[in-house]
Amino acid sequence: MAPRAYVDALRMLARRELSESQVRQRLARREHDEADIDEAVARLREERAIDDVRTAEAIARSETSIRGRGKLRVKRKIESAGIAAATAKRAVEEIFGDLDPDALLGASLAKRLRGDGMIKDEREFNRLYRYLVGQGFEPDRVLALLRSRKCST
Repeated sequence: MAPRAYVDALRMLARRELSESQVRQRLARREHDEADIDEAVARLREERAIDDVRTAEAIARSETSIRGRGKLRVKRKIESAGIAAATAKRAVEEIFGDLDPDALLGASLAKRLRGDGMIKDEREFNRLYRYLVGQGFEPDRVLALLRSRKCST
């Protein structure tokens, strides 16, 4: 048994939810042997201390409720944690099944709009479009919302 790698992994997991891939990377950076890492990860998986589905859901919840991000950005964030695309997609669909995506988009726009909540010119329109698409919202929904908030001149 490789107790040092296991204990190091437990300490990491005590601070935050991590995917199996993240635990493996961090243990490797601490220069644990590959065999010790495999053994520690297997034990943690067996004890359900590591669960990529649970981690994906935790990431999706924090990205939507705290950061107000859209589906596409949340899915990318989960995948960047080393979680399989299919697992990421399921987690995103589950979390967004309970959310109103238009309300989330509207809240994100409201945080960025200045003054009376209307878009004054093309430059501001383009800036907001880039920001909202970058936050993971679908481009067609972003355009529709921005057009509804544009001042007619």
